Amino acid sequence: MQGAKVSNLLIIMTSTKPSESVHEFISIWVRVIILAFVILAASPGRNASAQVKPKDPQGSYDPKSAPGAGQKYLEQFAGDWSVEKIFHPRDGDPVTTKGECHQAMINGGRFLKSDFNFYDGATNTTGVGLIGFVPDSGIFTSVWIDSRSTKMSIRQSREPFDGSQIVMYSVPLVNGVREARPSRNTTHLAEGGRKIIHQQYVS
Repeated sequence: MQGAKVSNLLIIMTSTKPSESVHEFISIWVRVIILAFVILAASPGRNASAQVKPKDPQGSYDPKSAPGAGQKYLEQFAGDWSVEKIFHPRDGDPVTTKGECHQAMINGGRFLKSDFNFYDGATNTTGVGLIGFVPDSGIFTSVWIDSRSTKMSIRQSREPFDGSQIVMYSVPLVNGVREARPSRNTTHLAEGGRKIIHQQYVS
């Protein structure tokens, strides 16, 4: 990325979960019942009747992959968040928009799905984000769509995940470039996981 990097967008997400310590929700009787089911499931009779799982027919050309370090990091983003989006236009004062977001891991914990709702006037803006991680390469890829446009925004890492923050760059789309200027995004946790800081830089 050439030239000076200027932050033109800052998104701060604050968890709506109470900050007090986690309470014990499972009673001792429920634990006993769970233990009984585990013992029954492990009994010789059940193991003998268990059938061998069929082979994956797609495995030869589309092998399965299990979640990795990136998914472990994304798990911390799951939950309900209050959102403050601060946009810095090229001219004029910053514009702040409030909103909310629900995030959840989907497809067996392989992807993080984000549902946003921004309160920006008579007609709110909604948006959906999806981010995944490939353990073998250490690369994140994300897709973003919203009610402001019919175009899609795709971003991807250039370097393997360092364990502390997600860094991705805009990927132009053929005949449908989402952004007029290339950009770099950084996302990390703050305040012990109580906040998510997402920042966009353009050059």
